[in-house]
Amino acid sequence: MKVLRNFEALFIAIIGLACAASFVYENQAGEAKAPASYAAAAQPAPAVPVVVVAAKRMSEAEKQAALAEERKAAQGGKI
Repeated sequence: MKVLRNFEALFIAIIGLACAASFVYENQAGEAKAPASYAAAAQPAPAVPVVVVAAKRMSEAEKQAALAEERKAAQGGKI
């Protein structure tokens, strides 16, 4: 049984080292400079569309009335 525990601990240690190595490799790969041909091919991204909602909040009474209307419409279709 101690052999299985040792293998389990060894497996967890190997997984931890693999994750750490992957993290370090990704950080180093991201820092490398791109060749000039890639830089020339890169184009700026278009602007992100922005949605602006200009409306006032419903009062508590308006919320309750809207909920009552929704319930009434939902129950109206049922027999």
